[in-house]
Amino acid sequence: MLKAVLKKILNLIPTLLGVSLLAFLLIRLVPGDPVMLLLGERGADPQMYTEMKRNMGLDRPMYEQYFTFLGNIFQGDFGHSIVSKRAVLTEFFDRFPATLELGIMAMTFAITLGIPFGIIAAIKRNSFFDFTLMGAGLVGYSMPIFWWGLMLIIVFSVKLGWTPVSGRIDVLYEVDKVTGLLLIDSWWSEDGGFAAFKSALSHLILPALAMGTIPLAVVARMTRSSMLEVLGEDYIRTARAKGLPYARVVIVHALRNALVPIITILGLLFGSIITGAILTEMIFSWPGIGKWIVFSINARDYPVIQGGVMMIASLVILTNAIVDILYLWANPRMRH
Repeated sequence: MLKAVLKKILNLIPTLLGVSLLAFLLIRLVPGDPVMLLLGERGADPQMYTEMKRNMGLDRPMYEQYFTFLGNIFQGDFGHSIVSKRAVLTEFFDRFPATLELGIMAMTFAITLGIPFGIIAAIKRNSFFDFTLMGAGLVGYSMPIFWWGLMLIIVFSVKLGWTPVSGRIDVLYEVDKVTGLLLIDSWWSEDGGFAAFKSALSHLILPALAMGTIPLAVVARMTRSSMLEVLGEDYIRTARAKGLPYARVVIVHALRNALVPIITILGLLFGSIITGAILTEMIFSWPGIGKWIVFSINARDYPVIQGGVMMIASLVILTNAIVDILYLWANPRMRH
């Protein structure tokens, strides 16, 4: 087990190096000059342009810039934003709680509905419920987030007026950021109390629905497939023959053994949650890392893009590695 875990950890190093190289090179292929964007009308002054480019280190050869960037990362320095002049790590952790809260709610929505839907579809195989639930799952998986998010806003915010259009909480409430998760901070806040919590929750519903629809469809289909495989096993037939209640057979015996691939896919869905956050946060004006990265790309803020992509990639890779290790622990046959 230890040998398998060490091998997984060592495999992370070339992956992270590849991500760092892509993050460094791809943004430089995008047309636009960050120095000209910062200078604006003053960009016509060659002396000012040259001086600022030298101060930002952009006048050095490309390979030298990359190795400087890589060396700083190993020291925990992701640089400073060209636009705000703040440390990239500081800006990342200022915005990460918003994306984390949105991701947790989206995954909670996906798991809460996806697993029961998958169980029902497996039990009622080839029935009306099965075809309806799996058909709805296929539709949910196929819908682009940018279209689905706009439809939710038009129906529930514009037409029905049930939820706010954008933001995290009404401007009436001033919540102290203790954890950065507004549902928790607003609940304990002295300003507004339950009203502030209700406002934070109402702002979170539509973005979570938009971002959780695709994971919901994946979880439902994976649960159905895994349950169908387990329900055909001999020990399930034995449990049925002993006269155990059908609900106990399904929940205790079948679902418990079907959870291993479901847990695996939940870990892999973390990456789709992060990528889905970019579109979702732009649509709902959610102040998380997705929106931050998009604005940085528009401003050609190289340090923010490089550092932000590295942090996001590290989180996704680390999550997948943890899932792989847990899977090795749960299934000893996979260690070989």
